[in-house]
Amino acid sequence: MATTRISARLPPNIDPTKAPLAYGDRALPKLNRELNDKELITRQRALMTLCDYLHDPEHIAEALRVGCAESLKALLTDPDGTVRHKATEVLYIIAGHNIGRDAFLHFSIIIPLSRLFNDELAIVRRNAHMALEMLCHFTPGAEGVVEASLIPTLVDKLKVELDEIKEYILDTLHFCLVLEQIQALIAGAMEVFTDLLNHESPVIRAKAARDIMDLSVPLDGKNKACEVNTLPPLVTLLGDASPEVRAKAAGAIMTITITTQGKYKAIQAMAIPKLVNLVNDKTSEVRLNAIKAITTLSEAPEGRQALLENVSTIEKRLEDESPAVVKAAEIAVKVITWKP
Repeated sequence: MATTRISARLPPNIDPTKAPLAYGDRALPKLNRELNDKELITRQRALMTLCDYLHDPEHIAEALRVGCAESLKALLTDPDGTVRHKATEVLYIIAGHNIGRDAFLHFSIIIPLSRLFNDELAIVRRNAHMALEMLCHFTPGAEGVVEASLIPTLVDKLKVELDEIKEYILDTLHFCLVLEQIQALIAGAMEVFTDLLNHESPVIRAKAARDIMDLSVPLDGKNKACEVNTLPPLVTLLGDASPEVRAKAAGAIMTITITTQGKYKAIQAMAIPKLVNLVNDKTSEVRLNAIKAITTLSEAPEGRQALLENVSTIEKRLEDESPAVVKAAEIAVKVITWKP
């Protein structure tokens, strides 16, 4: 089932005993040797200890210096599922630090890690995606994923993965789409994101709408959104119970409706009355994106005509607590009331 929760508990036949730590600066060299040991139980115990030991950031630099990154990379192909589980967990911990993210690129870990997207164990797949998502928090990491041509693979995985993993994939794609949209468009990402707008999880709906906004930055993305009918479900989400979903849906509409085609598609989908309703939303991000979307729609004569009767509603936002909302409201009123 797509909603199955992934358990991080070890199999019942696995000895959870950790490897004893050597004293002082001998600890990590000893653990690294044990990571390469022929005995399975030794490798497992070393990984258990390493997971705990590296939660202290001071130990990460030393772990990388003694060669743990290369050892972990080799363990990604280990036949034992528990070893792959704990190896990916350690890599996720390492990816949370700049020096660790540099090591991912230096030791070319991205591609071997991505091969675990097809692992039989859900916990291994989840850890692999978590590590990759963490890596993409800094630009060189996202560039590494793009250069590895992993965007099409990530898009395909959105169709079949567990919901818990889909969230990480959507975040990874978000960072990658800032740099590269064409790979995603060719891979059918707009269609996949549009399908996810109807997902039962508000988190996934919000992330899908955000990724649509990212993908709609270039003209080809805006045109694709119109082509695959992305605007009607986005308009529906303007009434979603989740403020995060409303905000991202309004942001996506704002981006798509920069084009004339997008404006008229949104107007036909009855976006204007729903956007006007969001002008007084409790969440500032929702108000901001809704007013910006209203501004783009008012550039069409039909949109301006429909919005003229709502100018007073928008003018109330000129005293909003958020300076960004005030600025957006000023621009919106100016565009709506413009006369040739």
